[in-house]
Amino acid sequence: MSLEITQLNGFFGAEVGGVDMAKVDDATTEELRKAWLDHKVLVLRDQHVSIKDHITFGRLFGDLEEHPFTEGIEGYPEIVRLEAGGDTDKRFVASQWHSDVTWRAEPSMGSILRGRIIPEIGGDTCFSDATAAYARLPDELKEEIDDLFAIHDYARVFADRVDPAEVEEVRAKYPLQRHPVIRTHPDTGARGIYTNRAFVSHIDGVEQDDSERILRRMEKAMMDPSVQIRVRWEPDTFVMWDNRAVQHAATSDFFPAHRVMERVTVIGDRPF
Repeated sequence: MSLEITQLNGFFGAEVGGVDMAKVDDATTEELRKAWLDHKVLVLRDQHVSIKDHITFGRLFGDLEEHPFTEGIEGYPEIVRLEAGGDTDKRFVASQWHSDVTWRAEPSMGSILRGRIIPEIGGDTCFSDATAAYARLPDELKEEIDDLFAIHDYARVFADRVDPAEVEEVRAKYPLQRHPVIRTHPDTGARGIYTNRAFVSHIDGVEQDDSERILRRMEKAMMDPSVQIRVRWEPDTFVMWDNRAVQHAATSDFFPAHRVMERVTVIGDRPF
């Protein structure tokens, strides 16, 4: 059965029908892989599958990482559990624009996120097309930034989750990473913005004022509503996005309601 593709805007994002994530054959996998490259963000609804099915589906697209700093599910180290609100004291929501785990030497290729407990109002996730955002930059700015690199640091977000006695050991395992400000997609060749406020500390080899100016300008480009889509969650909705081509931000507008999400993350390669 061919995929049923409904575009979410004129240039990226699509809802996908005709798929049972628990029963995906080789032909459907290749269709999904192509659709993922073409649309960058895919939304699959009403997927009533098990945790094991979620992991198995993720592995169709590559090896899965285990996140060292986030809560998981016992027995399933590939799952990242993202919980906030409700009866918990958790209030952290990834509301800054970012691409996942850019502090790794080989950051994520893609993420596949499931809605478990969804607020009646709020808790959406927004996605921004890094390629479209870059394309709209002035030529003189592109010339300035095209060959620059940014420094990515896990500690900007996760420092408080590391035992003080283990800081040096963790830093040795996850050193600062130097990635291009403008990344080239390894499959499509498209160029896109690859800095983010969450994990980037500064632009390498640039004066602090210029570094801040460039980072603010990249953030402003990603925050342009005309290069964005917004996904409204329902329980057992899955969203899979290409971390090499888009950034995302969750809305923190649902408190005190409860929101629980589960994610697997496909390992990528070193940006260039």
